[in-house]
Amino acid sequence: MKISIAQTESLKGKVQENILNHLRMVERAIKSDSDLIIFPELSITNYEPDLAKELATGIEDVIFSPFQELSDKNEISIGIGMPTESADGINISMLIFQPNKKRVVYSKQMLHSDELPYFVCGNDQTILNIKGKKIAIGICFETLQKEHFVNVHQKGADIYIASVAKPKRGIEKAYKHFPNIAKEFKTPILMSNCVGLCDNFISVGQSAAWNKKGQIIGQLDSQNQGLLFYDVMSELTEIDQLKRVNN
Repeated sequence: MKISIAQTESLKGKVQENILNHLRMVERAIKSDSDLIIFPELSITNYEPDLAKELATGIEDVIFSPFQELSDKNEISIGIGMPTESADGINISMLIFQPNKKRVVYSKQMLHSDELPYFVCGNDQTILNIKGKKIAIGICFETLQKEHFVNVHQKGADIYIASVAKPKRGIEKAYKHFPNIAKEFKTPILMSNCVGLCDNFISVGQSAAWNKKGQIIGQLDSQNQGLLFYDVMSELTEIDQLKRVNN
């Protein structure tokens, strides 16, 4: 099984443009025979809390149909970041498209204090089962909380994927936290971060993969879009480095 970690630069609030960029990345992942591709936090809108209420929608919105079509046709699961509407407010969510299956929404369960004026917490943990492997998803702040990882570990997760939007300081924390957790629980950890301007900070990429020994086995740069491919059986990685949208 091969997993693609996408590192993207999204344009503030430009949903259609960002969808097109995502679809191009999915096509590249398909050409590399990927079974799953995961994008950064709120990747379709960019990380923009002030715009979340205006842009929030549901997973059945027709704008997402191309993702389901690609998933069905090419046997690839796809996870994209989007604010979604719920009964209690707006969630920070990942929309998950699986081949010929019902669409799934995973909503961030642990919010940073800065996010509380804009978003509400999700309630349930999503575990994907792909080719016999259980894959857990976490979104940004919660991925640095050991409690979140312990919960998915107890649910039998074989691989943990962090979908984030992090500036330099956040990435420094991630690069200290993830190796220790991977080693302690003998679980590979993959991280998808974006690049470029997000809200009031610059996201610095450096999407990466750590093996079950806590060793970093693949890393993208801090400025450009790209894909990091992780082969689950061999624990080897490959890189497909692209250029930024805004040069």
